[in-house]
Amino acid sequence: MKISDFVVYKVKPRWIFIKINTDEGISGWGELVSGTKTETVVAGAKEMCGKLIGKNPLEIERIWQRLHRSFFRGGPINGTVISGIEMALWDIKGKTLNLPVYELLGGAVRDKIKVYSWIGGDRPSDVVAMAQERWDKGFRAVKMNATSEMHYVDSLEKVNATVKRVASIREKFGNAMSIGIDFHGRVHKPMAKVLAKALEEYHPMFIEEPVLPENEEYFAQISNEVSTPIATGERLYTRWGFKNIFKQGAVDIIQPDISLCGGLLEERKIAAMAEAYDMAVAPHAPYGPVALAATFQVDACTPNVFIQEQSLGIHYNQGFDLLDFVKNKEIFQYKDSFVDIPKGPGLGIEMDEDKIKDVAQEGLVWNNPAWVNDDGTIAEW
Repeated sequence: MKISDFVVYKVKPRWIFIKINTDEGISGWGELVSGTKTETVVAGAKEMCGKLIGKNPLEIERIWQRLHRSFFRGGPINGTVISGIEMALWDIKGKTLNLPVYELLGGAVRDKIKVYSWIGGDRPSDVVAMAQERWDKGFRAVKMNATSEMHYVDSLEKVNATVKRVASIREKFGNAMSIGIDFHGRVHKPMAKVLAKALEEYHPMFIEEPVLPENEEYFAQISNEVSTPIATGERLYTRWGFKNIFKQGAVDIIQPDISLCGGLLEERKIAAMAEAYDMAVAPHAPYGPVALAATFQVDACTPNVFIQEQSLGIHYNQGFDLLDFVKNKEIFQYKDSFVDIPKGPGLGIEMDEDKIKDVAQEGLVWNNPAWVNDDGTIAEW
């Protein structure tokens, strides 16, 4: 079997799909992160895939090593391109052998996967009403952004507003609802300490990215001051990007993104490293259907995954949602805060390519919000 050609689709709201074809008629799907550099990512995908024509798609590790081990390696663009390609190759391999990918990575360690749902939006509001909606759908875990713009040192008014939102959910649902709180790297060290301490009494499931990943040395300081589990990892790529996190030992939950960290096998390797450090895994997956389906495959065979982000109804999905591009919609059917492990071959997902082609004609321009503080300085989104 040889790789014969490929096609890249840019699809609203913010997804890039790649389809890799073989000379035996078996195709695989992958997904790349658009971020704010859609055309750069697409150009990188075309350049790297062009080097794979004629290669054996079943030699996934050999191809991964060749793509990764360039002289100038790493970075989010390389990371997401390699991840999307690797994802598609696993889809091909699973379909070739008529097995779900998790069977090729050691087999299932669980019967079902616990999931959580987003509430509140970019600038969090109406969290109780949205949490109630998720509760009524069977979810018992939600995640919300902690705050909107926050300066290096900001007002206690913003801290109190965050605490009030979290407290309102805890008061409504008691301890039956788990609450993840995403600082989103918006909070700098001076306020991260204040905010984490103020939220501690409400026993969050975790606080996510309390500081930006480039300020990882401060995870230890925050960890020493609060009992709340700390989560991070969505912006890190390859196992080497997680080395310092493991060595430091302050983070409790890692959140690799399958569309950025290097793909399925790389995410599995990162999770195995975390297991050796007694750390939990809650993979990052707020994007499209291919990435989520691929993440479910890793979840199925990874014992230290305790919960999975999922993106149905997330505030970014304006105009289109995951199910719009999927034929076998049952793979994203959640019941009592769980989803069944996928059973189909490959990634277990059947994409509606005709729909994808139609939407791709509309083009894709997606940028994350550009926020500023009250004084006009740039704020982290």
